[in-house]
Amino acid sequence: MKKMIFMAAAAAFALAACTANDDTSAVSIAAENDAQRISYFASHGWEVEEISEKNVTIPESFSSVYEEYALMQDKQGLPLRRYAGRNARLFVYEVKNYSPQNKKMLAELLVCDNTAVASMVYSEDSGSIKMPVS
Repeated sequence: MKKMIFMAAAAAFALAACTANDDTSAVSIAAENDAQRISYFASHGWEVEEISEKNVTIPESFSSVYEEYALMQDKQGLPLRRYAGRNARLFVYEVKNYSPQNKKMLAELLVCDNTAVASMVYSEDSGSIKMPVS
């Protein structure tokens, strides 16, 4: 009996582990135009002004640093993992209403197929401060 309970518990744990990175609960955030992108940040209390944009490719397999970034996106409900290996557009904004320790803060939004797939707020000084948007 103990063996059956242990096996059932192990199976439940394995199932939970397999679904932990499942992004079916990911939200869909329209980011086709500047107004939608700025509105996304504003909905979380951030006042931003766009300073740059560029084309990027989301890696097919994530390095340890990119995996940390992906985990942040998982927690925010953004579908970064679903877009691995795809071309995207990276928008960078200056944050106007938050400056801890007088550091210039930036916000980024990664957009693929007109959908926000990743976002983050970080300090301009090589990211000594990093935080989710939401």
